[in-house]
Amino acid sequence: MCRKTWCDCSRLDGLILNKQLAEKLKTLPKNPGVYFHKNEAGEIIYVGKAAVLRNRVRQYFQASRYRDPKTDLLVSEIADTDWTIVDSEADALFLEAEMVRRYMPRYNILLRDDKSSCYIRIDAKSDAPTVSVTRRPLDDGADYYGPFLQAGPVRKALRYLRKAFPYSTHTTLPPRGCLQYHLGLCPGPEAPTYDRAAYIKNLKKLILYIQGERTLVVRELEKEMNDAAKKQQFEQAALMRNKLRALKTLQSQILFGDKESLDLSKDHALADITELLSLAKPPRRIEGYDISHMSGTDTVASMVVFTNGVSDKREYRKFKMRIPGNDDFAHMNEVIKRRLSDKNIKAWGTAQLMLIDGGKGQLGAAIKARDELGLHIPMVGLAKKFEEIVVHKTDSNVVINNAMLVKLKGFRTDESDDFVRLDLPDTSHVVKLLQRIRDESHRFAVSYHTVLKTTRQTTSILDEIPGVGPTTKRKLLRAFGSLKGVQAATLAELADVVGKKTAIKIKPYLVN
Repeated sequence: MCRKTWCDCSRLDGLILNKQLAEKLKTLPKNPGVYFHKNEAGEIIYVGKAAVLRNRVRQYFQASRYRDPKTDLLVSEIADTDWTIVDSEADALFLEAEMVRRYMPRYNILLRDDKSSCYIRIDAKSDAPTVSVTRRPLDDGADYYGPFLQAGPVRKALRYLRKAFPYSTHTTLPPRGCLQYHLGLCPGPEAPTYDRAAYIKNLKKLILYIQGERTLVVRELEKEMNDAAKKQQFEQAALMRNKLRALKTLQSQILFGDKESLDLSKDHALADITELLSLAKPPRRIEGYDISHMSGTDTVASMVVFTNGVSDKREYRKFKMRIPGNDDFAHMNEVIKRRLSDKNIKAWGTAQLMLIDGGKGQLGAAIKARDELGLHIPMVGLAKKFEEIVVHKTDSNVVINNAMLVKLKGFRTDESDDFVRLDLPDTSHVVKLLQRIRDESHRFAVSYHTVLKTTRQTTSILDEIPGVGPTTKRKLLRAFGSLKGVQAATLAELADVVGKKTAIKIKPYLVN
């Protein structure tokens, strides 16, 4: 219930609200969008999506509407509500998922079920690529798009998209063309007419659409249709026309998200970062870097990419460090040099902001690598201990806007002659976004490090002996039970299993 005095309160559908909120709710638009409920401290406590913002948000404040106790508790804490208008339910579905992951509002966690987020998985590199929905992304070479908080709308969206972009769902290919193939919903990798090149081209359009490049996809289809018509390839032109019609029907359906049409100025975090660091424009592409190792072994680095403030998993990259040992500064210097090589800049483009996981040491190493390559990309760090933004006074290529710092209720601490730390409230939009990027880079680095460590642990001395292949290795381990058993075996015992010639060859390698 509102804690303001009666004169500061108003009523909406029977509930007493503070007057400012009641007036604000009257201006709710009828567009789709994402809304943010806040408490009196300005903390975002719930993020939701809506097909019609006016209807959905006002439902929270209808006294006649049944609500469970958890939702009643949420409503009792709402002191303010903000919203972002988007073009379609596509935007709302995708943007809601990203904002929940960024801010981790406690009521989203409290009100949702115990299921994890889901992702769209596309293994475009296989001979017969499939499209599926999964709750557990793996480091298996496939591409993952998401996350989404609800699997139902995602599966429904994929069913609609399949009419425009046929795709396969076969984990095992059937002996002949499936029913979906005959209905025109599957490219038929099991059929003799299968054209993988055409299927990959079709999948690329599907991926673009999932990533929000709706306008680009429509433009490409219209161009292909017109080109086919000019060449009097009327069947091909009709196929493109049908795809365009199918896409038009999707506008009223629940889809994924449209980063392409998202107004960056409406993202509070990007707008605040732009003003705080005096950037020329909102950073469309932010890259985050982290190092992971265990006692200096299996050292790796991660690069995660956030496009328009949203994680862009297709752009993620991982690096296996060439410099040995446990030296975070040297490894950070190495990964930035490799990332900013001419080859990688040409392939991946450049970021408008780089976030380094760590303090002045890691940031300084990254800046040194960048400067040696003659580049001027803005770089800042995020120190783990107090979640402070670390900035080099002259070499970060940013200018701290002190007025904006005060507006964000933060302050600066001069750590040394060269570096300054910005201490912002943990609830600020800027910190939430940077934490999200930092945590994602840490997760991705640890994931790759774990893969390397597991691979190394399953590798034995036998793998390093010239001439010993998988078959010989299996014979030895089956005969002697373990690597220790193989090492303890006599030359004669080894000869009984793999032959005298091979036994003489490998015995010197087995000495402890």
